[in-house]
Amino acid sequence: MSQTPIYTEYHPRWYRRRTSTYWWLRRPSYLAFILRELSSLFVAWFVIFTLLQIHALKQGAESYQRFVDWSKNPVVLIVNIIALFFVVFHAITWFKLAPQAMVVRLHGKRVPAAWIAGPNYAAWAVASALVAWIVLGG
Repeated sequence: MSQTPIYTEYHPRWYRRRTSTYWWLRRPSYLAFILRELSSLFVAWFVIFTLLQIHALKQGAESYQRFVDWSKNPVVLIVNIIALFFVVFHAITWFKLAPQAMVVRLHGKRVPAAWIAGPNYAAWAVASALVAWIVLGG
């Protein structure tokens, strides 16, 4: 029979040191972690923005022109610039984490981190170049 602790009304509380709300500012790695988590909100914003753009395109030229006019709003431009920064930050930190998340072994030895992260950066560069070529009129 297992013994369960008995708690009384006067049971003493254990000492727990208070944690600051800003604990994540103490180390750069903590700050990077929090910013990476925060960046997911901006990734979601870009998804929503793209879906709104596709919806406006589907509705016709007049609807798309309203979307473009709305996109020129300074607040929307600033949010998109901040979102671009966070999305790039998100991608870079994700690619840096890939070798830790994926342990690949070749002939019993662990593959160097650059062999895993490198193709991610290369694919990103190719995709970016392709998008730039399409957008700029190839």
